[in-house]
Amino acid sequence: MNLKYIYKIIEYNELKEAKLSGVYRGSSKDIQDGYIHFSGQEQVASTLKKYYSGTKNLILLKVETLKLDHLVWEQASDGNFFPHLYSPLDLSNLIDEYEVILDSEGNHKLPDNF
Repeated sequence: MNLKYIYKIIEYNELKEAKLSGVYRGSSKDIQDGYIHFSGQEQVASTLKKYYSGTKNLILLKVETLKLDHLVWEQASDGNFFPHLYSPLDLSNLIDEYEVILDSEGNHKLPDNF
């Protein structure tokens, strides 16, 4: 498990809006839960499949964890640990962003350099 980077799946329009202020406050689900949901690199594909099946216009954010003071790895009901950020995400921690392609069969394809 790489603890240096975490990943957030976000809709393109959410990212566009966050870039205007430099801060991402989370999706409606994140706000409801009280923290921003992230995934480790090895968890991204299963998160896409479970929560974003068939969803278009997704961006995968690569976030550096070094300056995230309110980041906690918590155990989910399936036994896996997921990173949760209990504060807004300052986009200065954003290292990279990747377009997530939806193929003709409805499957998400991550870029080769991910």
